[in-house]
Amino acid sequence: MTNASKFGKVAVLFGGKSAEREVSLDSGKAVLEALLRSGVNAEGFDPKEQSITDLKQYDRAFIVLHGRGGEDGQIQGALEWLDIPYTGTGVQGSAIGMDKVKTKQVWQGSELPTAPYRIVTKDSDLQEIVDSIGLPFIIKPVHEGSSIGMSKVEKMEDFATAIEKATQHDAIVMAEKWITGREFTIVVLNGQALPVIRLQPPEDVAFYDYEAKYNRNDVQYGIPCGLTEEEEKRLQALSLRAFQAVGASGWGRIDAMQDHDGNFWLLEVNTVPGMTSHSLVPKAAQAVGYNFDELCVAILEQTLTEVAH
Repeated sequence: MTNASKFGKVAVLFGGKSAEREVSLDSGKAVLEALLRSGVNAEGFDPKEQSITDLKQYDRAFIVLHGRGGEDGQIQGALEWLDIPYTGTGVQGSAIGMDKVKTKQVWQGSELPTAPYRIVTKDSDLQEIVDSIGLPFIIKPVHEGSSIGMSKVEKMEDFATAIEKATQHDAIVMAEKWITGREFTIVVLNGQALPVIRLQPPEDVAFYDYEAKYNRNDVQYGIPCGLTEEEEKRLQALSLRAFQAVGASGWGRIDAMQDHDGNFWLLEVNTVPGMTSHSLVPKAAQAVGYNFDELCVAILEQTLTEVAH
């Protein structure tokens, strides 16, 4: 049992107003229950239902707000203004990590491998984009998580529909080259890359989408991940570099692919990953001996030592 009194009064921030509200409510409930079981004086706090100024009564915050408003630097900035220590990545790293294009630009500038992409607007020459990055590709809203609004485009006729779907969620949309191969996720916790997880959605799912993430029970999670020891170490090192390049800290997740030639490609960073029963961070932490309650306390302990915020 941890000396929970050192944390004081803790706000578990969940819910919010983003498209990922329902997932955040699930994550937050799980984290809150874990902290209470560990003896922490914790309370749930939903910024959609409560005023941010009410946070002044708390000593620190555990952020489990997914998506815009929670994962993009906004709540981090408010907490810094209120001088309240919080879990995870700071303002700038959160803002970069939530923006898929900015993340890619940072990785490209750091000479880290990430799939070719193009920003798509209503004025874009669609044929030119197809010629530039080739089919198939994936259309993504730039500022959404949980694979919301994403579509795989395999032929030119699907392009316009995919853009329409994505623009329902975001004004800025990107087309990213489709990497065929194996999909992996790498959890980062307190400066360490945890054992790599291989994601294997069922064959009727084109990619690890929202449905597969939260509603399916037939996705396979491979730990060990099937890579050689050398490959896994290489992917872990690459993921740590990618995580640090965008300014992420504390805890989070990097998603990556390995193509048929054995090359790794970075997809995106998650600075406030899910903490539900389906989530990947608890699975990776379990592989190195953390149960869920211990994991939540370990993340909260970052608020005692983080000087970056």
